Amino acid sequence: MLPPVKKNRVITRLPKCFSAGAALHTKDDFNHQIKAVCHAQKAAAVSFNIAKVIVVGDVAVGKTCLISRFCKDAFYRNYKATIGVDFEVERFEVLGVPFSLQLWDTAGQERFKCIASTYYRGAQAIIVVFDLSTAGSLASARQWLEDAMKENDPSSVLLFLVGTKKDLSSREQLDQMEQEAVRLSEEIKAEYWAVSAKSGDGIDDFFLRVASLTFEANVLAELEKNGSRGIRDIIKLTESTEEKHKERKKKNNCC
Repeated sequence: MLPPVKKNRVITRLPKCFSAGAALHTKDDFNHQIKAVCHAQKAAAVSFNIAKVIVVGDVAVGKTCLISRFCKDAFYRNYKATIGVDFEVERFEVLGVPFSLQLWDTAGQERFKCIASTYYRGAQAIIVVFDLSTAGSLASARQWLEDAMKENDPSSVLLFLVGTKKDLSSREQLDQMEQEAVRLSEEIKAEYWAVSAKSGDGIDDFFLRVASLTFEANVLAELEKNGSRGIRDIIKLTESTEEKHKERKKKNNCC
């Protein structure tokens, strides 16, 4: 028996950030250009429909559990270290346009680091994961980011700093770790989130945010690549094509 076909996750508005003090931006909706392009073109002739996201961090911080909870709504208690890399594809519909995230789960063990790093290139977003109950994993986050950025253009990659195992931390410990995490996120220009793969707290909200911001960045990059023939020309072209089609139908009916 074939598994059920998963429906696309529909996004119509920009999801909220976790903390206004540590967000990539705090606006409450998509860029007006993005909305106009998606409205004009819908799902036709788009070349920005997939993005690569790499997930890095120390061994056992919960990278695999983070992805599994979102993609499979599952939490596996028996820990198994990722060997090399693994990946999942999650599909969305953002403002009516199909969009997918390739989520690359990379190994945190030192002996697999060289293998995993070969998959860093071409990322549109980097998720640096640390364990909120282990201070040392946050200290390692900077090095993981530096390693990932060696293979990517810093000006074209979105960064996210994610604290996992929120459920294992006391209120006092969580507050202290979050203060340090927010400072680091501001320094490296990343958006900070705290989640729990065990309970599912914050998981969906986080990945919907990643998909939305990555989609927006991809569309803006596509418009910039096309130069001055940006949104207005795209919309005019769409409108003129429709008008010509209507005129052609009228002529055919007359004859």
